[in-house]
Amino acid sequence: MRKYFKQYLIVIAQLSIAGVFTIGRLSAQTSISTIHFIDYQRSIPKVSDMLRRKEDTLMKQFKEKGLVYPARYLYIRSFKYDSQLEVWVKNTKEEKYKLFKTYKVCALAGTLGPKRMAGDYQVPEGFYYINEFNPRSEYHLSLGLNYPNASDRILSDSTQPGGDIYIHGSCVTTGCIPITDQQIEELYILAAHAKDMGEDFIPVHIFPVNFNNARSVEYLNKYLQTFSEYTPFAKSMRSAFYYFEKYRDVPFVMVNGKGEYVTEEVAPGEASVKVANVEAVAAARKKPVHVRTERASPVKEDDLAKVVDKLPVYPGGNAAFQEFLNKLSKESVKDLDEGQSKAFVMVEYIIDSTGSPVYARVTRGGNDVMNEKIENAFLGMPRWAPADRTGAHVPIRLKQTVMIGDN
Repeated sequence: MRKYFKQYLIVIAQLSIAGVFTIGRLSAQTSISTIHFIDYQRSIPKVSDMLRRKEDTLMKQFKEKGLVYPARYLYIRSFKYDSQLEVWVKNTKEEKYKLFKTYKVCALAGTLGPKRMAGDYQVPEGFYYINEFNPRSEYHLSLGLNYPNASDRILSDSTQPGGDIYIHGSCVTTGCIPITDQQIEELYILAAHAKDMGEDFIPVHIFPVNFNNARSVEYLNKYLQTFSEYTPFAKSMRSAFYYFEKYRDVPFVMVNGKGEYVTEEVAPGEASVKVANVEAVAAARKKPVHVRTERASPVKEDDLAKVVDKLPVYPGGNAAFQEFLNKLSKESVKDLDEGQSKAFVMVEYIIDSTGSPVYARVTRGGNDVMNEKIENAFLGMPRWAPADRTGAHVPIRLKQTVMIGDN
């Protein structure tokens, strides 16, 4: 069965060239564009200086761990909730990957779950590869990821899925994976050498949690109490995680016609992902029933822009908007249900053609008391710079996840 599965994957890999499917692992190929890649990198003064400063240290670190430098194959996996980024290496196809180093992801935007829209501050989850080396990044150095991939193009917002997702330095983010400047220098060098030796598709797999960490899995299960629709996605990620744990090899990953990830094997694991009994959780709530105020949108659905040239901007930009969300999160902690330490709330809101917030509705998460306060906070936001389409200001509906607690 495994033999026929791999033959099938070869056909899918051929289709992926035409953009039909995405594959979690592609065999390294030496091409004209990559033969002299490291020489090109050395021609950039910033990278040349970095190589002079860092390579001796990297060689020593590899030697201490019994690894051969530089690594021909690189595999990166990141765990969103655990704020970790692992770097795995090997030098032949037949070898099993060995862990070189684990970096601390030093800032986090968004919540668990995949990225589905531009401006949602979400770090993607799924199976990607490095498609860009940017030594001139404003975040010191950056390695771009191929978001949106084939799955994202099916499941994310069709007109504004977002983009420009990087692993970078500077320890700041609004949806990327930031590490320190020292760490991105090491990773950039390792990735450049791997690409130079033919690994055109350096895999980067972003998981919601480290499934070997019982506390992280417990947190994921609690998250699924509110967002049970996320369960199939989480299970596919878990399957790929355990495949690597079992074989120390990057799993084959396909995307079906629905945009769902399909993995080769679901390995049994001790830390299972389950759907909580949401009704039981709701019944256990002890706070009195609160009836939320019903609100109707003052803007007709047909008048809302589906595509814009420029999204609306909160006064002060993304940083100021994040401060608003952080403050709202802290103020909402007191409204959590008894025994609850965190909640994830999805808010839909409308910014009209004048930039005014005119409608807000919590569509998932929270409780009635909390949700009404959050809706009022969004309605009370200052006026934004409105969205623009073909030179005219237009109303638009946006979505935002708010994490309550543990900020």
